[in-house]
Amino acid sequence: MSTQTTRLGNGLRVVSHNMPHLETVSLGVWVAAGARHEQGSEHGISHLLEHMAFKGTERRSATDIAEEIEAVGGELNAATSLETTAYFARILKGDIAIALDILADILQIPRYAQDELEREREVILQEIAATRDSPDEIAYELLQDAAFPNQAIGRPILGTTESVARFSADDLRAFLASHYGASRMVLSAAGSVDHDEMVRHAEAQFGRLNGGVGGRFEPARYVGGTRTSAKPFEQSHLLMAFAGPSYRARDFYTAQVFSGLFGGGMSSRLFQEVRERRGLCYAIYSSCWALADTGLFGIHAATGPEMMSKLIEVVGDELIGAAAEKPADAELARAKAQLKAGLLMGLESSSARAEQMARQLLLFDRLMEPPELIERIDAVTAEAVRELAANLVSASPPSVAVVGAGRRGEDFARMAAERVTRA
Repeated sequence: MSTQTTRLGNGLRVVSHNMPHLETVSLGVWVAAGARHEQGSEHGISHLLEHMAFKGTERRSATDIAEEIEAVGGELNAATSLETTAYFARILKGDIAIALDILADILQIPRYAQDELEREREVILQEIAATRDSPDEIAYELLQDAAFPNQAIGRPILGTTESVARFSADDLRAFLASHYGASRMVLSAAGSVDHDEMVRHAEAQFGRLNGGVGGRFEPARYVGGTRTSAKPFEQSHLLMAFAGPSYRARDFYTAQVFSGLFGGGMSSRLFQEVRERRGLCYAIYSSCWALADTGLFGIHAATGPEMMSKLIEVVGDELIGAAAEKPADAELARAKAQLKAGLLMGLESSSARAEQMARQLLLFDRLMEPPELIERIDAVTAEAVRELAANLVSASPPSVAVVGAGRRGEDFARMAAERVTRA
């Protein structure tokens, strides 16, 4: 594939994938600094820092940033996760220099003006308030806290109203200086892009950036337990999770295949048994979420409180079955085909490709091209899937969150934990 990687003298990695059939480029800077790099007193600062990136620099006002990128038909955005923060753009192929100049500004010479900070603080407080109206958001926050209590990765990325209210511009500058070193960054681009041109721009715009150290975080400690919220909603949400493999674990792709056949599509076991045969809910699915050193295998369903007990029983039965018997060859093949198709279809998007390359360099310091990923998926065996299912339910206590079931929420959460423990 037409993929190239260059490391600058300060440690910044530049990676590009030329997709000559496109007229656009997706590019961005991915930083190995996210919510799990925060100290307790810094809860939510990564997300606030991301928001403030577009609120003015020493060379540009917030209005200048918006007008310059949109004057060439481009768009800018950013996102904060537990392990990374990304600042990215999509532009026409002739406008790479403009996008990189703006990104270099917001990452190296932000202003953090007090009036902008106060306005954006209010925006985030409204964002936090909006999550209180979403049963999904509440349930996932409770699940994270149950799985990883008293740890940065168990806390909401947005922070709290109290923590966001106390951050100052000096706090933002200190976090930026500590964690945004060049060696912790990847400049990634995919689309109609010339790698040598990208490197020249990177040298000019980021070559003087300090290499930095940063990047330290507390190793994950999975605990497990139950959490509930009695806040009323139209449906009751059940989330169950188990300690899963990390991105770097040997059985990562086994977990992905298992997630696909267990609850990943319309032919999956959970969908067929829980929805199609029994009508216990509208939607049910499983997912496999991973970080550098840990992961979660989770199941999510929403149903009426009167059906929750039966739903828990059936999900428990399906887990027992998955741990006891290997999947049939046809079932395993379907799950692999879904996973491979999703991977390859996703890479037809320049933005998805740029993100994948950045994530791989931050995690492994090398690229894993699609043929290698396909080979890893194909190598998963039926017995490996059964063993993984058995290990999930036996190696650690489950994490359970129930939202919207009122006073019965605690009973349902305990019932789900006990059902899985018995399994």
